[in-house]
Amino acid sequence: MQVQTRAGSPQKDQSRGRESPPAARRFWNWVRDEDSQERTLYLNGVISDETWWGDEVTPKMFKDELFAGDGSVTVWINSPGGDVFAAAQIYNMLMDYAGRVTVKIDGLAASAASVIAMAGGDVYMSPVSMLMIHNPSTIAVGDSEEMLRAKALLDEVKESIINAYELKSGLSRTKLSHLMDAETWMNANKAVELGFADKILFAESEPAPADAMIFSRTAVTASLISRLPKTPKPKTGTPIAALEQRLFLITH
Repeated sequence: MQVQTRAGSPQKDQSRGRESPPAARRFWNWVRDEDSQERTLYLNGVISDETWWGDEVTPKMFKDELFAGDGSVTVWINSPGGDVFAAAQIYNMLMDYAGRVTVKIDGLAASAASVIAMAGGDVYMSPVSMLMIHNPSTIAVGDSEEMLRAKALLDEVKESIINAYELKSGLSRTKLSHLMDAETWMNANKAVELGFADKILFAESEPAPADAMIFSRTAVTASLISRLPKTPKPKTGTPIAALEQRLFLITH
């Protein structure tokens, strides 16, 4: 039997006198098995869609709930991503947790959610799930110097994300950078092949690498462009009639 634990009505944070967010605004949920006492964390929807960054109550609540126990934790992920800094904090909390952390991707782990997935000692993917990695993005307003600062920030954020991918997959930073540039989508087989995941859920045997598929936005665009009809190049050189006339002059 499972007992679901969630916040109902808003609760006061006694240390600061602030209200914690209600369950409707939370993207996570804990379930504890009464028999084994093992806990399951569900991460669904957008990471920090409405609250987290700039709100010290929410990350503290997440951390308190994570460290409320000391046993193994299973993290189920189905998320399109979200705030990269919120994802970074969750990744750090899971990595710092003393118990064993197992990640299971049952639908989608994209963008920032893929970073959280890298915190699993074992990462399992449903055979019908997907994992996507790409470059971080932001919105910047200002002059050219402000644009350069925004680019510098994104470059550093990308390097920090690569750190997590590199630790899990063992791929080179150059390879990972190229995969992020291309906005790469991986099915379960490909994710296991590249080291982002360890096993496929429900599979009785290891997947065959030959069956692995990968989607690259850059590669697809290049493929489509290559199939466009090419405009014939204009003919250059000396016309045949002129060449025949020259040959006639040489022979006479």
